[in-house]
Amino acid sequence: MSTSRVLVIGIDGTRLDFLEAEPTPNIDRIIGEGFLAPVWIEDGTPTVSGPCWATAVTGTTIDRHNIRSNDFAGHRLTEHPDFLTVLTRDFGLHTYLAIGAWPPLATTADHGPMFAAPSRLSFATFGQSAPGCDRGDEAITGDAERVLAAEDVAAAFVYLGVNDATGHDQGCGDLYRAAIRRTDARVGRLLAAVASRPERAAENWTFILVTDHGQVLEGGHGGGSEAERTAWIAACGPGIEGGADYGTLRHVDVAAHVYAALGVEPEIVLDGKAFASVV
Repeated sequence: MSTSRVLVIGIDGTRLDFLEAEPTPNIDRIIGEGFLAPVWIEDGTPTVSGPCWATAVTGTTIDRHNIRSNDFAGHRLTEHPDFLTVLTRDFGLHTYLAIGAWPPLATTADHGPMFAAPSRLSFATFGQSAPGCDRGDEAITGDAERVLAAEDVAAAFVYLGVNDATGHDQGCGDLYRAAIRRTDARVGRLLAAVASRPERAAENWTFILVTDHGQVLEGGHGGGSEAERTAWIAACGPGIEGGADYGTLRHVDVAAHVYAALGVEPEIVLDGKAFASVV
């Protein structure tokens, strides 16, 4: 039986420069054991959550998955499914999805769900405001702690949305910075849950943290500015060289690396590749 495991934490709407400026000890642990790399959102992909998350979790570009806004009408996710669905359906692995705040990732709202068929789902929504997203993040972090600590999860995706919602509501000021710090604390709780697993010493975990897009200082996104088009990935785990230069990555590389880390080769189209340091 494989001992490989992957946890992907999707942290919505978090500017790279603010991440680097804030004290985020838990995210810094991942970076210290692995890397932090910028992601450039490709021309033709709107800097909004739907297209960017679809690109990351399917490993395909917008021309394939066809999600072009936060309404997923016309999507081609059946042909280009998310990595949790592929791992469950094609490889019989136990997968877990935890979504706070944004329904179409996990429900039929706005022509979702983006994640079609994970083995297990935790979902909570208290509205799209910053306080609502904060409550949703807290609720699913608690659920995810319990699942990650005890269940035989091969791959998980946990979505945290308060940073983005705070930027929309308040701009990228003190409240946005505080949201980043709260998100970091939740990342720490998820990492601690994995560390507490009875078989942790025998397991090989890969951790991938990724944001979908940036924001303008006034709050919001969707344009073509460098601040909006710059995302990031932080990761560590087997085969990832700590402190190495991984250059500029692509969102499509996330799903590709998940498959590589688990040692599976799905019979689907992928536009990305596993993370590799710049030689």
